[in-house]
Amino acid sequence: MSTRPPAPDEGAVDGSDSLVPDENAEDLYEHAPCGYLSTMPDGTVVRVNETLLSWTGYRRDALVGRRRFIDLLTAGGRIYHETHYAPLLAMQGTVRGIALDMLCADGRRLPVLVNSIMVRTPAGDPHVIRTSVFDATDRREYERELLRARERAERSENHARVLAQTLQASLIPPSPPAIPGLDVGAAYRPAGAGDEVGGDFYDVFETRTGDWAVVVGDVRGKGAAAATVTALARYTIRASAMHTRRPSAVLADLNAALLRHPTDRFATVVYLRVRRDNQGRVKVTVASGGHPLPVRITPDMIRPVGTPGSLLGVLDDAELHDTTLELRPGHALFCFTDGLTEGRQGNEFFGEQRLEEALAVHRGRPGPELTRAVVDEIVEFQDGMPRDDMAAVFVGVPAAGSVDAPAPP
Repeated sequence: MSTRPPAPDEGAVDGSDSLVPDENAEDLYEHAPCGYLSTMPDGTVVRVNETLLSWTGYRRDALVGRRRFIDLLTAGGRIYHETHYAPLLAMQGTVRGIALDMLCADGRRLPVLVNSIMVRTPAGDPHVIRTSVFDATDRREYERELLRARERAERSENHARVLAQTLQASLIPPSPPAIPGLDVGAAYRPAGAGDEVGGDFYDVFETRTGDWAVVVGDVRGKGAAAATVTALARYTIRASAMHTRRPSAVLADLNAALLRHPTDRFATVVYLRVRRDNQGRVKVTVASGGHPLPVRITPDMIRPVGTPGSLLGVLDDAELHDTTLELRPGHALFCFTDGLTEGRQGNEFFGEQRLEEALAVHRGRPGPELTRAVVDEIVEFQDGMPRDDMAAVFVGVPAAGSVDAPAPP
């Protein structure tokens, strides 16, 4: 028969409970669904219930009057007890929901959640510490599984991000090709810190001798899914441009391809056909599929050109129009995605007027410099963290006599 000293806070148990038949307070204490532990202020165990003994495998006489609460903890738990648990209990009189590992008699570790309260004498001196202990084995395993699932998700997300970035890098030319007799510049800036994967893209390529395509587009969404649709759009446009000359027809082919593709993503694209006619004049035909219209830059005017068209990948019969114009020396077109005009500072958008003002400020600079300067200005407007991707392409005819003007073919 085991002996244990009476707890300093405990008296006789009357053994009665009128609400629950065949129950008494002692039985409720000993076989409660949680462990109970009473200790002296120095941590010496003075009472422990049968539940905690069965969980840990200790005999009652091995603990009561012989061990302190801190002795039942792992090394890390003892450090936490001394640096956090005991000071908080002394200051606040209670601690709740502390996660610890208890050492069992056979050396096992038992994950537990501990609540403690300091009982004081009428004079305010520490009298006894009452502690409830909950078996947290299932909870701890659940938390570990959540952590493992999160780590797997992060690895998968990082892998998908790398794949999307690799794919997107293959879709964005490092620099546009040189077009004889024209000044061409381009810029691309991903959202955020510059490492997010979005759906903006541009392309400049020759369809036949002296006939060039300039494309700027935006696929709805971000990440790998948007990058794959961007790839579909870019290569569909390139394929279509080889057998049709009308920009509206190229965009119609892209619209059909997007509708066939199993995705709910749509795109906006502006397509320019740039060519030199028999008299040496530079002619540009513009078609827009739901995309911001290009801005025409001349020495005395900056304004959009072209006719708005339908979003691509939404309607079976998209409304698309061709507009043809001549680029004279000193004239240019600036194509861009809506990330430029919709860049925000608080609730204020950069807007079309600021874009035109920025183009006016940098008018006359070479295409690559102008494009980069405008994009940098919009990034700065957003404190270096744009919320959307930005892509822009400049194509112009150098002013007569310009030292930067390449010779026509």
